Amino acid sequence: MRDSQLPSERRTGVRMELLAPTGFPLVEAGQPIAPLILATLAADKLALRDGDVVVLAQKIVSKAENRYVELASVEPSAQARDLAGVCGKDPRLVEIILAESTAVVRCRPGVIIVRHRLGLVLANAGIDHSNIPGSAGGDRVLLLPRDPDASAAALRHDLAVATGADVAVVIIDSLGRAWRLGTCGACIGAAGLTTVADLRGRPDLFGQTLVSTVVGTGDEIAAAASLVMGQAAEGLPLVIVRGLPVAAAARGTAADLVRPLAEDLFT
Repeated sequence: MRDSQLPSERRTGVRMELLAPTGFPLVEAGQPIAPLILATLAADKLALRDGDVVVLAQKIVSKAENRYVELASVEPSAQARDLAGVCGKDPRLVEIILAESTAVVRCRPGVIIVRHRLGLVLANAGIDHSNIPGSAGGDRVLLLPRDPDASAAALRHDLAVATGADVAVVIIDSLGRAWRLGTCGACIGAAGLTTVADLRGRPDLFGQTLVSTVVGTGDEIAAAASLVMGQAAEGLPLVIVRGLPVAAAARGTAADLVRPLAEDLFT
């Protein structure tokens, strides 16, 4: 069937922009993030507009919230030592992973998969060594923000006060996925937009009622922004998504994306 024969009204084209300004500075513990965002945008002759989605890499938020842990300060438990013997990781790191988790899903050589206290199922509880500065005491690691949704809401408020713009905020991290190779950007904190769009009950292109279509819009935004941010030394932790329809006063959070345990068929 040709497009002209489809039983629906022809839509106008959709345009969305992904803007990644350069020059975002290294973040120190306790440093407010909103002024850094605005200064970085201004240097690229950009300004926030109503409806923009401000997407920020998790590490920026974690650094600002001082979510560092020195490995030298950690005394591993017997469980951590046992699991470290299986996965081949530093027992002190495994102890931190356990402290950030509610359950160990899998432990194999080279990897430990856990259910994070935020509900995320991911490797190493999202704890990372990469792209963080060292310390005088030796190795240190960076944890996920304590409450990424609250962090996103606070940042949204700060940006609104500073600019008057009604924007949404999404905090993202790169997560692995079951049965798929490679990591993908995922929403771990959000404010000001709908993160899960339930389309059940709506008609499809041919008028049939959708019965199971639920779209993880928060994760789709995160994945798009992650393509621009990169994963190594690009130094682009901030992306502005412009042109995406965002409902005013939407109250979605990243927690909305976590499948309830009662519906989990795999872990």
